[in-house]
Amino acid sequence: MAVPQRPAEPDSIARQEARFGAAFLRKHGWRLALLFAGVLLPLWGFVELADELREAEAFPFDAPILQLAHAMARDGFDQLFLLFSALGYEYGVVPFDVALVVALAWRRRFRESIFAAVALGGSALLNIAAKQAFARDRPSLWESISPEDSFSFPSGHAMGSMTLAAVLVLLALPTRWRWVAIAAMGVFVPMVGLSRIYLGVHYPSDILAGWSAASVWAVGCYGLVFYGHLRPWQTRISR
Repeated sequence: MAVPQRPAEPDSIARQEARFGAAFLRKHGWRLALLFAGVLLPLWGFVELADELREAEAFPFDAPILQLAHAMARDGFDQLFLLFSALGYEYGVVPFDVALVVALAWRRRFRESIFAAVALGGSALLNIAAKQAFARDRPSLWESISPEDSFSFPSGHAMGSMTLAAVLVLLALPTRWRWVAIAAMGVFVPMVGLSRIYLGVHYPSDILAGWSAASVWAVGCYGLVFYGHLRPWQTRISR
């Protein structure tokens, strides 16, 4: 009679995840670097569409949309958008990102875990690099109830929420949960983006750039991790 196998110890899972990740980087590291640069270049083109953006001038549609959002200001809306802003980063997206990577590794879905880690972690690094490269100041049309002191372009909240949405949807596509993921993220991502405009801490163009960069980055990572392999959650059937 077969003896039931004990679940792998946490450190064993961590070692397997690290080995899988190291093998992935050895094989695809240069492609990942090219993808990173390839996302930064369109962002540069996005910036160059507006004259003197480095001097904090905005796209023509930025100020009218910001003023429209500010005209919506109400106590109830303040609380709603403060909540989505918090969930869009430190109290929602970031801890969920970590939990997702760990949960996938715990289930021994190492390829899915590496995809999530590279897409989510790389998106954060890409956002930091872009902010420092473009150094766009925050909007200053009014005093925000939730001020920020870092650079504005592209929005970290927009990039983080869109990257998470793309990762969840891409992983869920082959499963029955795809419509749940699409519906949930279809509400969450726009609300996070709108919250940053409502609070007056981002131009709409910051949000659009963040969404665009995150989408390209996540899909590119998906292609690298799963190219030539089975799609997420599929297993080979032995004959």
